[in-house]
Amino acid sequence: MDKENTINTIGRFVEDELKSLPDYFLVEVKMSPSRDVKVFIDADGNASIDRLAAINRALYKRIEASALFGEGGNFSLEVSSPGLDEPLKLHRQYRKNIHRRVEVQLNDGTKKEGELQEVSEDVLRLEQAVGSKKEKRTVFIEIPFNQIKFTKVCVVF
Repeated sequence: MDKENTINTIGRFVEDELKSLPDYFLVEVKMSPSRDVKVFIDADGNASIDRLAAINRALYKRIEASALFGEGGNFSLEVSSPGLDEPLKLHRQYRKNIHRRVEVQLNDGTKKEGELQEVSEDVLRLEQAVGSKKEKRTVFIEIPFNQIKFTKVCVVF
């Protein structure tokens, strides 16, 4: 089985595991040439480490039982929530991060930063503070998703 089909099969296994957990959702499955499988799962609230560990155990057994990597085939599996260094990939992740500060890199290389206010199917809306300290004002900008290269949540201390 080729890499893409293997990733798709693992994705279906994950979706099966998440059927009883409606607030959890699959973000992405990645696999290296050495069969290191990384599964990123997020939740509408906070993704519980215990829940992710339970999903990892169930998924490992399912992959092993399916002989997806051949009988007794070697692979490693890591199930985690996407870290802050991972860009947002799904509309559901954008909606989860409304009212958080984000950095949006556009396809043309420019960056926009602000508080995520709204998300529709086609556009996100950011609130930005512009101007000097004396004359600061708030503006709202709308960015079509087809112009976004990636979006990351900013760490604010």
